[in-house]
Amino acid sequence: MKKRHREYHVKSSLGATFHDVILGGQDGLVNVLGVVLAIAAATNEARVVIIAGVAANLAESLSMAAVAYTSTKAYNQYYYAELAREELEIKQTPKLETEEVEQIYYTKGFRGHLLKQIVDKITSSKRLWLNTMMRDELNLSEELLMNPYQSAGIVGIAALVGSTIPLLPFFFTSVKWGIIISLIVSTLALFITGAIKAKYTIGSWVKNGLELALIGMITALAGYGIGLLLGRVF
Repeated sequence: MKKRHREYHVKSSLGATFHDVILGGQDGLVNVLGVVLAIAAATNEARVVIIAGVAANLAESLSMAAVAYTSTKAYNQYYYAELAREELEIKQTPKLETEEVEQIYYTKGFRGHLLKQIVDKITSSKRLWLNTMMRDELNLSEELLMNPYQSAGIVGIAALVGSTIPLLPFFFTSVKWGIIISLIVSTLALFITGAIKAKYTIGSWVKNGLELALIGMITALAGYGIGLLLGRVF
């Protein structure tokens, strides 16, 4: 028996979770890397770097969690508000909404009897009709709805883990070596993150990895430069 070809796709819910992990981890790492290197360059004191780094670590994690919560809740509220509006329009102006379905599929290239069959099929089911309007007219997907607390938790934990990476070396070595190790480890972590992201999205894993690594290096150099400048000024 011939084996059926199976395609691998990431579910929208998993895609949203993956997005939250990348968002929190990358943002936490990059921001705290800049802060840590700036403090290290300005003071050259491991104790000060650690205190400032831990403070930035916790503030970044809580801030990212709060942003994830509010943005997810806002999307959910917007989705359900539009859903209620579309449901009311289908009830009150079915002819106009039918014409909108017809226009949507006309734009997709359907014509004549086939177009009529599609429109009749969609408008024969209230749920199918409503989903079509939400997806094709408003570009809103039910699959992207998430629990705000879950999203906040994922982003917050990812930010906490990510922002801990550039800080850890300063607990175990001198500031000079801490700067070097933090930069190397953070750049490597960003490269790996970019490579993993490419597996679930599009593009070369090398290109994606280098792109995120470059972002980290630019942030690190900016933070280090600012730290040196402030250290000389103050």
